[in-house]
Amino acid sequence: MGIPTQKRTKSSARRRASHFALKKTSIVKCSNCDAVLLPHRACKKCGYFKGEKKLK
Repeated sequence: MGIPTQKRTKSSARRRASHFALKKTSIVKCSNCDAVLLPHRACKKCGYFKGEKKLK
């Protein structure tokens, strides 16, 4: 396993870590029952996805 030969400066470490932030999750409403759900997923309340019944 490699050993770092030079110290990583604070600014360099922070610049590298700037991409580690969490992204805000997008939320959509069901077209059938207006329940809140994640995009591209069938509704857990009514089972509809893109206007068709997918879940029981």
